Amino acid sequence: MDLSAVARHTPRSIDDAEREAAVVAPVVDRGDGDALLFTKRADHLGQHPGQMSFPGGGREPSDGDLEATARREADEEIGLRPEEIDIVGRLDDIPTVSDYSVRPFVSRVPDREYVPDEREVAEIAMLPVEELTDLDNYESERRDHHYYGEIRLHFFRVGGYTVWGATGRMLVQLLELTTDWEMPPEVDRVVDPDADFPV
Repeated sequence: MDLSAVARHTPRSIDDAEREAAVVAPVVDRGDGDALLFTKRADHLGQHPGQMSFPGGGREPSDGDLEATARREADEEIGLRPEEIDIVGRLDDIPTVSDYSVRPFVSRVPDREYVPDEREVAEIAMLPVEELTDLDNYESERRDHHYYGEIRLHFFRVGGYTVWGATGRMLVQLLELTTDWEMPPEVDRVVDPDADFPV
């Protein structure tokens, strides 16, 4: 991954969101290639249970800014200490169906074992970038959304995990900025608004 493109990127900010959140998009140099660290959200959580996400969460009043939110949440969720997070740059802020604006901070982090906080995180997964950029592992669909209108949903299937939703949108931008991967121009299917999600 060429992270210099992230450093040069001027991210789109959402400044009028009712609720703010931030995540760390952790890039891990594993010796045989880069991987991205994802968490699988605990099944008992009220929002997005069982989904793959980057470490992070909602802004607290005590957080000085959204970078502080991302560092605090990553520490709480997986024990990624704030001083271990080498922030390279930001991706665009992402609006979510749960009425949050999420700010992703792309960061280099150490290749070590992380320990999930079981109250929030069921699993930690290191997914190789080489497999995330394999188009055989990617599909997308178009559907109407009651709030956002026509949307394209992305699904990355690697190692038995599926990355989709807001994290899938972040991943598309990250891969397009840092690798030769390009989002295919056509979707794999168009589905009804109330169709089941293929995960």
